[in-house]
Amino acid sequence: MRVAQLRTNHLTNPLGFQFDRLCLSWVTESGGSGSKLQQSARVEIAYDSSFQHMVLDSGQQQHIDSLAYTPKIELKSRTRYYWRVTVWGDAGDVATSEIAWFETAKMEEPWQGLWITPSFDRDIHPLLRRQFQLTADVIAKLEKARIYIAGVGLYELELNGRRVSDEYLAPGYHAYNYWLQYQTYDVTELLLDGANAIGVALGNGWYKGRFGFDGGFSDWYGEEFALLAELVVTLDDGTEWTIATDPTWKCAPSAVQSSSIYDGEVYDATKYITNWSRSEYDDSDWSPVQPTSVSTEQLQARLSVPVKIMEERSPVEIIHTPAGETVLDFGQNMTGWVRFKTTASKGTKLHLQYGEILQNGNFYQDNLRSAKAEHIYIANGLPAEVQPHFTFFGFRYVKLQGFLDDVKLEDFTGCVVHSELEQTGTIETSDPLVNRLFENALWGQRGNFLDVPTDCPQRDERMGWTGDAQVFASTACFNMYSPAFYNKYMFDLRQEQLRRNGSVPFTVPAFRSRQDDDDMNSNTGSAAWGDAATVIPWTLYLQYGDKEMLRAQFDTMKDWVDYIKRADDENGGKRLWQTGFHFGDWLALDNKDPNSPFGGTDAYYIASAYYCYSAQLVAKAATVLEKHELAEQYVKLVEEIKAAIMREYFTPNGRCAIHTQTALVVALYMELVPQELRARVISDLKAMLRENDMHLTTGFVGTPYLCLVLSEHGANDDAYTLLLNDDYPSWLYAVKLGATTIWERWNSVLADGSISSTGMNSLNHYAYGSIVQWMFQHMCGIHPVAEAPGYRAFTLSPKPNGRLSHAKATFHSPSGLIESGWHIHADGRLSFSFTVPFQSTAKVILPDAEMSAVTINGAKLQEAGLLKDQYQAQQRGKDVACVLMAGSYQIEYMSTKSYVVGNEEPNG
Repeated sequence: MRVAQLRTNHLTNPLGFQFDRLCLSWVTESGGSGSKLQQSARVEIAYDSSFQHMVLDSGQQQHIDSLAYTPKIELKSRTRYYWRVTVWGDAGDVATSEIAWFETAKMEEPWQGLWITPSFDRDIHPLLRRQFQLTADVIAKLEKARIYIAGVGLYELELNGRRVSDEYLAPGYHAYNYWLQYQTYDVTELLLDGANAIGVALGNGWYKGRFGFDGGFSDWYGEEFALLAELVVTLDDGTEWTIATDPTWKCAPSAVQSSSIYDGEVYDATKYITNWSRSEYDDSDWSPVQPTSVSTEQLQARLSVPVKIMEERSPVEIIHTPAGETVLDFGQNMTGWVRFKTTASKGTKLHLQYGEILQNGNFYQDNLRSAKAEHIYIANGLPAEVQPHFTFFGFRYVKLQGFLDDVKLEDFTGCVVHSELEQTGTIETSDPLVNRLFENALWGQRGNFLDVPTDCPQRDERMGWTGDAQVFASTACFNMYSPAFYNKYMFDLRQEQLRRNGSVPFTVPAFRSRQDDDDMNSNTGSAAWGDAATVIPWTLYLQYGDKEMLRAQFDTMKDWVDYIKRADDENGGKRLWQTGFHFGDWLALDNKDPNSPFGGTDAYYIASAYYCYSAQLVAKAATVLEKHELAEQYVKLVEEIKAAIMREYFTPNGRCAIHTQTALVVALYMELVPQELRARVISDLKAMLRENDMHLTTGFVGTPYLCLVLSEHGANDDAYTLLLNDDYPSWLYAVKLGATTIWERWNSVLADGSISSTGMNSLNHYAYGSIVQWMFQHMCGIHPVAEAPGYRAFTLSPKPNGRLSHAKATFHSPSGLIESGWHIHADGRLSFSFTVPFQSTAKVILPDAEMSAVTINGAKLQEAGLLKDQYQAQQRGKDVACVLMAGSYQIEYMSTKSYVVGNEEPNG
């Protein structure tokens, strides 16, 4: 056995995070040891890595859960804790993990530092510094040194001329009106004997720069740059030295002339101050700082996962366009920036502009609306390696101006920037277009998971739209290990919700038009968007099995449904949601007005459906948390809503009054109609697809559920048809046109390569990438189950289709590695490969099988040693079902259905 992937609050060795609760998790791998289940486990927590000074020793216990163990210990501030796990397996083997750690921040300690701001014009980007001395005796006794720092807008921290971290865009984007994050950095190795210096550069970011709706505006959260910091030096005898922000710090203008999330950055290297953050620099002519009124009461230790350069890519081509431009093609639409080398002469203006697409072979930016998306660097005549400091771009193409004619590819590097999340899922099939579709959805997540789940990374928007976040949440959790990322987002959402009587804004953090400045209820309360309050917490519980995270977010779920119910009660208590503004099935194709972004499905029908769905999720969460009276209350509410929806929108025989694909999809997915009417609804949906030549017309609401519903209700071939369509509208239409991310619109680019519109047209907009959830759950068959979340138990029910010869998913679940693949052989055999992780069981559904024909790992299924007691295989109609414990399995049989690879027809 092997015990690995130790995480604290779903993070690896977190430093200085908020620990309102403590959740320890790990993965046990059997490693061929013979053990398949955990018999017991022991968790040890200590102040030291040798475990001589213990904080907790659980002892050997049977109930310890590797998905979420929550020890009851009282944490101390600014303290590192070490922990390890020992697991005993059911075959008698024992394994102990490597040592993990976590370290608390200041917690309730008061700040000694003061918020300071430059004494010059508030629009000038500042450098701030402080020099200090450490004696040789101090360095000899040095045990640790930490900097606790908060800055607005963005900051970059240096100590003795070195960047202290590989994190960018700190402190990130959060609901600054209600809380401010501070970060903690270990700088022990950067301190010197004698003179030392701290330096901090500040930029606008989301806090102070141009941002928001209608092209944005400046100073939404604050009007001035500000910094708060404490360097705490701890000696081995417990003595502490603190160097904090105070009036002794000094400031000077930086070389950054302007910075903006939307517009980019202008940097004048001729104004760069050499060695400005080193001790030997003479700052006698620098200006004094002054105190400012930012409050320390809003400060909280970080929740944000660090934003880092997660990959570096070389450009694939230099394009000389018909317009005479020099353009770099990176071959991939991505988020981040370009780093480049230059030896340009002093005063040379190097201008980089970022764009997603070429038009008529030329560089193009019109779909970015008012965002300039540019980096201007004025050279100082010295060799330099250059990248921006306080901005990011969404781009594939970069137009170069001011560079020498002999531009060299090797001088440019594309830096892919996003929150530090581990990829957990992969999918590979026999169709390269489907494989590219999966990659596009993954790149969409990379590009838009930048501290908040944004809608797009390139134009003058880049906000945390709640609707996009909730429809993509399941896909996100398959693709990447996302609980900490979403936990921070849900904290922001809760802060916004608390000021809105339970409602949820369209974007989190919230943004309103300037004219709505005084109206907290503007841009708030839309169905499917606000339902992020219920959908995301339940998705996180289902995927990761952390009950305490669900408990922490339960009030958010409940308050959202209660908000809707109040609106319903104020409108007559019809148990329908028929008030307020709703986006409806945004960007669907079934509106009679082709220019309208609103779909053809009645928005109040969608609102009522989500009213029901969110109430269902609250009832489920209440049951899990053993809030049984509340669960009964919300189950009753659900039944009332369903009855009202049936009266309002369906005939007694199940015909829906709203003739759209989305109306039927939502009815089935959210279980709005009783079981006996679902066959009628799915039949009507299939007929509607045939009426539309087997093409979808759905938008942001209907699309995420469409293929899921088809596969769950016996129309799996139709789901494959929608997946594999490659003409408009379809997923593969974009792939065939060269898309490398997911588009905002089904026809963001027309068949001739021209962009379809410029007012609202992002080429990196991940919502429709939610098809990947269907690929994992139905094409490859990996289904979580609510009764044993976190993949303690799950279903493996892959659904092959002859238009693909094979498909396989790998998924590093919270319980361990899950694999599910299938192959259709030329002679009609079906073969499956499955991996079930340690401590898990999988219910396997083998399609179109006769039990007598099935072999598992070379033996007949009926004779296999695993088949005893509750693991007995059963023939269930056309399928065979069995339960597999931890291990790897090869299953094969002659299918009772004829799969002709490449020729299978819909409904075949």
